Amino acid sequence: MMFSLDVFEPGRSAGEIAVGLFMHNIPALILAAILAISWKKYPVLGGITFIFGGLFYIAMLARNPQFEWFMLSWSLLISGPAFLIGILFLIGLHKNKN
Repeated sequence: MMFSLDVFEPGRSAGEIAVGLFMHNIPALILAAILAISWKKYPVLGGITFIFGGLFYIAMLARNPQFEWFMLSWSLLISGPAFLIGILFLIGLHKNKN
C-alpha cells in the first residue's frame, strides 16, 4: 500500500486522490480480504492464493520486454513475503490435521 502514495501531487482534487488510492490498493485489499477469510476457516485458500500471488508477480515481471536477470533478486523482496505467508498457511493446516 505504501507504493500508492505517489497519487499525492499538487493540483489534484480530493476525489482524484481518493480514486487513485483505491485503484492502487485493490490488490492489497483483495489479499487482506483473503487473509481474513483464510485465518481461521479456510487455510488452504490462503496458502494457495498467496503462493499463486507471488508466482503471478514474478510471471508478470518476466513478461516485461525490458526484463533483465537481476530483476529476479528484487522481485523476491516483493513476492517473498507472499510465498512465506502461503507456506505458513499450509504448514499450519498440516499441523492442525495431526
